[in-house]
Parts: sequence; structure tokens; C-alpha cells
Amino acid sequence: MKKTKQVMPRVEQGPRPSLSFTERRHGKPPKHLADLSRSERRALVADLGYPQFRADQLSKHYFEHNCVDPEQMTDLPQAQRADLTRVMLPQLITKVRDQVADGGVTIKTLWKLFDGAVVESVLMKYPDRATLCISSQAGCGMACPFCATGQAGLTRNLSAGEIVEQLRQARQLAEEGIFGEPVRVTNVVFMGMGEPLANFPAVRDALHRMIEPAPEGFGMSARNITVSTVGMVPVIKKLADEGLPVTLAVSLHAPDDGLRDDLIPINSRYKVGELLDTARYYFVRTGRRVSIEYALIKDMNDHQWRAELLAAELNSRGRGWAHVNPIPLNPTPGSIWTASTTADTGVFVQTLTDAGISTTIRDTRGSDIDGACGQLAADVVDRDHVSRRAARAQAAVDARIEAHRGEPKDFDSTLAAIAAVTNGDIDE
Repeated sequence: MKKTKQVMPRVEQGPRPSLSFTERRHGKPPKHLADLSRSERRALVADLGYPQFRADQLSKHYFEHNCVDPEQMTDLPQAQRADLTRVMLPQLITKVRDQVADGGVTIKTLWKLFDGAVVESVLMKYPDRATLCISSQAGCGMACPFCATGQAGLTRNLSAGEIVEQLRQARQLAEEGIFGEPVRVTNVVFMGMGEPLANFPAVRDALHRMIEPAPEGFGMSARNITVSTVGMVPVIKKLADEGLPVTLAVSLHAPDDGLRDDLIPINSRYKVGELLDTARYYFVRTGRRVSIEYALIKDMNDHQWRAELLAAELNSRGRGWAHVNPIPLNPTPGSIWTASTTADTGVFVQTLTDAGISTTIRDTRGSDIDGACGQLAADVVDRDHVSRRAARAQAAVDARIEAHRGEPKDFDSTLAAIAAVTNGDIDE
């Protein structure tokens, strides 16, 4: 059996979290139309003995009309419909249940995959649109102690078809009036279960299906799609060079390596400086401003001096290339941590704003349900197990980082050193 790669961050005591980049062995999901390029679909249809243009007709039903019902595909010969849909549109995900929050404008759905693995997506209605938060992996191997998905571990990567099917079903439900009136899903965020860049080939293919016009894909605006990462530096560069101007969101959560090593274990491999340099490269390569995600945890990473350090690190790489989204922590089951106070949040945001950093507290949805990603799936997998793992992981971090809570003695000289190295100003 293939061994799982592990990276061990620097620790002083307590158990070491292990990163996992290798999925557990599972059978592969059935090949789906959304896994294939247009030319591959046409070749497959030809192998079935049908004219290649039938692939384009089928693709238009799928991407333009969110349709998988052969009886509605009246432009296809009736004798061919069942065979074409059986081969090209196998069922990949099955709804287990929904949770409704925020007065009916947030719907979290638990999906079961063909092999019994489970993932979540969240559909959110806004006044003029809907946004879908999508999963790219069943579970996650990044082992972040504040994340329910990370504490559950990685089950497997999703195929491009399984990712895209979450979107197709959400589009269909939204347009059919699940919110009481028809609404278009215009935005997608890869902020559900999993580390998207750890499943880059499938995520890349799914992005092409979302962005390219029919019959290739849904024809969505790349600017309305956000891909989140905890900091897989080499893959950020690949995404930058892919030519898809999606928004990159970096889950930073700490501007100093001492704390981030424990909050984001992959920081043991790719440090804050290297990550921010690569995020800046993404901005230069794509012209898309980078989002810096920062979950505010009470008395953990919400200190004013950390806001000053974050501002200095961002400004040293130019002005206007990044936007910070502080996020009140949504605790996982068993969590010993909680969200920052309103007062500390206000000071943190004001400190960034005063330093010229564009900053917006991110809207949080689902506070009246299991809002944090992975919590609904934890019910199916083993909520008590996930809760125990989260509590142990957080206690271990708490024991290690007491020295990191206070402002460093040489902090002013650290800020001065950062300010002395700049990449030039970039106008917003």
C-alpha cells in the first residue's frame, strides 16, 4: 500500500499534526461528461456508434439547461437518449439532507458519493444572485486544528464531475425556486470541504467547465469564482499560469511563522514570506487582487500587533494587491477556542485600515446551524470522534504557543526591517 506523505511542523510538546496529500484507496467514480473536454466527449460518442454532434447536444442540455433527464432531451433521437445519458451522465452525488439557516436564505446540503463518502455544499441567496460554496475533497489532509474537516482527515479527492455536479444541482434548484423565487447562481467559492490545490487536476478541469461557454461548460465569469488555499505555493504558481483569472483566497490566519506553524501545519513547508510572495505573483500574473482570509480567534491571533505585522508584510510587497477578509471563528464540535470579541475585532480591522489595507469583515452564514464546514458531514462520519480530535489538537496548540501570544520584544525593529524591503507601490 502506498505510504501517505507527512510533513511535521516544529513543535515543542504535544502530538504532531500530520499532513496528508494522498487519498485513501477508493474505487474511481464513473466517468462523467463533466470530466471530459469537448473533443473527448465527441470521441466517446463516436465510439458508441453515434454522430459526434450528439455530444454537443447532450452538453448543451447539461450546461445550458441543467438537465440530465433523457425524456426532456427531445432533440435527441428517442432510441439514443437512454444509452447516451447512461454512459455520459451517470449519477455521481445523491442528496442526504439539507439544513436551512438565516431565515431560509442559506441551505447547506450533505451529499453522498458513489462509494459512501460524504461532502457538503452551501447555497446562499443574496438580493440579486446566489453563491455556492463547493467542496473539492471528501475530508481534508491539511490537519488545521480549528477546522472540522481537517480534524476528520482526508478520505479522497473528488473528480471534476463530482465537483461540477454540486454546481449543476444548485443551479437547477435555485432556478426552480428553492428560495421561493427563481435566482441565478452567479458566484462559486471553493471554500467547502478540502484543500482545492491538493486536488489541482480535478479542480483545474472543473474551473474550465464552469468558465468556458456551452457546449464546453456553464459560461460563468471567472471573476465570480474564488479558489481558496492554505498555502500550497507551487500549485498557486500553476494556477496563476493556467490563464483563468479566478480570485485567489489565501487562508493566512497568522502573519508570523511562530503561530502559523501550529494553526496551519503546511506552514512548516511554505513559510509566510514565501506564501505572500507567491500570492503577489498571482496578482501580477492575473491582474486579480488576492483575498487574505483571516479567522479571528480570541486571544490567539487577534492582537493589534499582529494586525500591524500583517499590514507591514502586505505593504512591503506593494499597495492595493491584496484585500483582507477577517472572519469571526465559527467553532467546530469540541472546540476550546471561540471567536474574537467585537471590540478586539474592531481594533484589528481599524489597524489594517489605518495602514491603508483594504479590509472587509466577511459575511458569515449558517450561525444558527452547523455552520463551520465539515460539521454536517461529521454527523455522518462520527461527530464525537471529530470533536475529540479537535479538542486534543487545540489543547496541544494552546500549550505550545503561550510564548507567541505576547508582542515580541524587538517588534519595532521587525516592522522597520519589513518596511525597508518593498516591491514598489501598486495603485488600487
